[in-house]
Amino acid sequence: MPQLNKEAQIYKTFLISISLTAALCLSAIFWGMSIRTSDLIHEQLLERAKADFDSIVLTREWSTRYGGVYVEKKKGVTSNPYLVNPDITTKDHKVYTLINPSMMTREISELALEKGKFLYHMTSLKPLNPANKPDEFERKALQFFEAGAREFVETEDRAGRAYYRYMAPVYVTPGCLSCHAKQGYSVNDVRGGISVSYDIDQVNRKLRRNTIMIVVLGMFTIVLFLSMLWYFTFRLINKIADARRMIEELAMTDGLTKLYNRRYLMERFLEEFERSKRLGKSLGCIMFDLDYFKRINDQYGHQAGDAVLKKISAIAAEFIRAYDILGRFGGEEFMIVLPETDLADSIRFAERLRELLKNQTIETGAGAVHMTASFGVAVLTKEDSTVDDIIKRADEGLYEAKKTGRDRVCLIAEK
Repeated sequence: MPQLNKEAQIYKTFLISISLTAALCLSAIFWGMSIRTSDLIHEQLLERAKADFDSIVLTREWSTRYGGVYVEKKKGVTSNPYLVNPDITTKDHKVYTLINPSMMTREISELALEKGKFLYHMTSLKPLNPANKPDEFERKALQFFEAGAREFVETEDRAGRAYYRYMAPVYVTPGCLSCHAKQGYSVNDVRGGISVSYDIDQVNRKLRRNTIMIVVLGMFTIVLFLSMLWYFTFRLINKIADARRMIEELAMTDGLTKLYNRRYLMERFLEEFERSKRLGKSLGCIMFDLDYFKRINDQYGHQAGDAVLKKISAIAAEFIRAYDILGRFGGEEFMIVLPETDLADSIRFAERLRELLKNQTIETGAGAVHMTASFGVAVLTKEDSTVDDIIKRADEGLYEAKKTGRDRVCLIAEK
């Protein structure tokens, strides 16, 4: 029993350890998937922001290359108050006003905002137009650009909605000096920057749903994996237990009669011998042997002999008490160990078993036979130092029963 408990503890520790390891590994995999998905989405947002920034910068460069563009001053078109003489009148009396790169950027941004796309904002730490004054994000970005940074990204909350913000610097080109030379700028200086803003609230909601799905899928996978692991492990444990029981049975059981074999019989006898000596209890021992068994083998064959041994073993096994120990000692010889049984009870026990065997008709494949047995009885004495002392007297009693006519119970007087 201690061995079984120890084995069960080993299995339990193994299962818990491998379950925790598997759960941690699977959790790490799904957590990594969630993080990677979030990273990919933010990478896509960054690439989109860079593309939009590059588009507006190219548009500005085109406009700067031609010194801006003139548009007809119709209803709703106003002149840029920060330009000197921005209007011209044609011969047909139409008025055109100059749209410089900065104003073009602002108008494109307003148009994009109307379409619900994104928001551009041209800004500088020294803006000519107050509308180009930087907000907190843009101010921080411009300070980073002054220190050499190439881009700046943040996510901010506006009235409960999430916005992705990207900003990169705008450098002074020769075409910019017509308007900004008086501010002390030189070519390649950081004149300011353009920020791009997106509403990513819907993207975040989808990302949260995706994360929840990954968590649910991960939990389902972990539970399924652990269930299968425990199921197959317990099946394996049961098979191992069955194999162990079979091995133990083979190690302690006689293959033909299914009684205890001699090795295990002697182990049990020794246990009872030591217990009886320690507690001062009586202990009986019976040796019995089938009479003329060789004739059965010679006359009917060994299969008939095996049938006789099986039947005698079954009768004896059913006859003994639950705590008695019965085993095949060798050949057609058997031993019964009788715990807490004195000499008189041991003799009466042997006599009853002898009568029972004598009155049995045993069917074999070659016909019915009757068998008798001879018995030798011995009990534990104070002088006995080993189980061999008891066995020797029981065996001498058996020999005496054989010598004096068989089918009887004999004992050797204690010396």
